[in-house]
Amino acid sequence: MPGSAATVRAELIGLGGIIERNAYLVKRYALWEVAFFVWTVANTLTIVFIAEGVEASGGSLDVNRQTTILLIGAVIWAYLGIIFEILTETVAWERWEGTIEYTFMAPLSRSVHLFGMGIFAVVYGVARAGLLFGVIAFFFDLEMPQANFVAALVVLGVSSVSFIGIGMMTAVLPLISPEKGTQLGFIAQGMLLVVSGVYYSVDVLPEPMQWLATISPATYALEGIRDAILEGTGVSDLWSQLWPLVVIGAISIPLGLAVFRRGELYAKQHGKLKRSG
Repeated sequence: MPGSAATVRAELIGLGGIIERNAYLVKRYALWEVAFFVWTVANTLTIVFIAEGVEASGGSLDVNRQTTILLIGAVIWAYLGIIFEILTETVAWERWEGTIEYTFMAPLSRSVHLFGMGIFAVVYGVARAGLLFGVIAFFFDLEMPQANFVAALVVLGVSSVSFIGIGMMTAVLPLISPEKGTQLGFIAQGMLLVVSGVYYSVDVLPEPMQWLATISPATYALEGIRDAILEGTGVSDLWSQLWPLVVIGAISIPLGLAVFRRGELYAKQHGKLKRSG
């Protein structure tokens, strides 16, 4: 029993170390983070202005509602992008910092390492997404009188588990392919964009793509968050979106860990840990 307690304590210390190190990296490159955030704001404004453009051209729609729908899609997509970026670049960051061999030889289980990256990504992503939502909502002076932000955060929190699991799978790509792995990770992110109804209803998709939408956690996250913010739906009434997220998360986390472990073994056998391209 004392030995088990010491092991848990060591793993928790390691988990805290992974999170703290990433916080220092963000602080070190703070100006770059600001620059990328400004780019995200500009990109999101471009998307949300679609609703304004429809109104200006004489289209008939509830502009406030349509603008909010597009804003939620853009913000959740930006949040998902941060999760993917941080997890996919788990290996790339180690290569850039010259610490990849030290990290992979450290007395730290790979699951704790990846969970540490995931927890940091979620905390940083939620803070960034909240700031982005507030900035864009201010630009358009949106009214959301029924918004249930607590329920929206619950959906976002549950969906984050699934996003972390998928991110673990994409994190293996730069490990096994130093040259093009990171780009492939962003291609996977783009695939989720197409099928998840970020900017349009999944009902407009061809039937095969609608099947793919049913296994994308982003689909249920967007539906649940839009219901919570637009209709004021409570957590108890969002079960139809929450239970698929729980199931996908329960599958994606162990699968992501297994995929990463297999990729790590492959990289070590073929001497790819230290390669930078």
